Amino acid sequence: MIDIRCATPEEAPLILGFIRELAEYERLQHEVVATAEDVRRTLFGAHPYAHALLACLDGEPVGYAIYFYNYSTFLCRPGIYVEDVFVRPGGRGHGIGRRVFEHLARLALEQHCGRLEWAVLDWNETAIHFYRRLGATPNDEWTTYRVAGSALERLAAG
Repeated sequence: MIDIRCATPEEAPLILGFIRELAEYERLQHEVVATAEDVRRTLFGAHPYAHALLACLDGEPVGYAIYFYNYSTFLCRPGIYVEDVFVRPGGRGHGIGRRVFEHLARLALEQHCGRLEWAVLDWNETAIHFYRRLGATPNDEWTTYRVAGSALERLAAG
């Protein structure tokens, strides 16, 4: 049985474990500096910045998703941005990923969101094919920019 549910503050170490597994899969483990306390504070603190779902197979967590709300000025509606989705190799092939996205789509409609968005690494062909089967289309006309680390500090300093 597949169950998609909200994570709890006590599960912060589990979520951090999933984050590390995703980072390893994406060949980005060197970028993970988060701690379980960071997860607890930012997802379950007084002002949560994002929300966490756990995907369970027969009661055992085998995957997770992190999402947050964004806003479209053109639609004048909120949207959901999916930061992470990951299912452990042993949980794959059961339809868990699809169920996670179905859950997020229902949540988006319940919250009157205009869209559900996420990014994928361009080399991750397996994920790209999966997303296309869900009905997702690439947003190729936009390029994502990022300012982080010392560049963020320099920009803030003026």
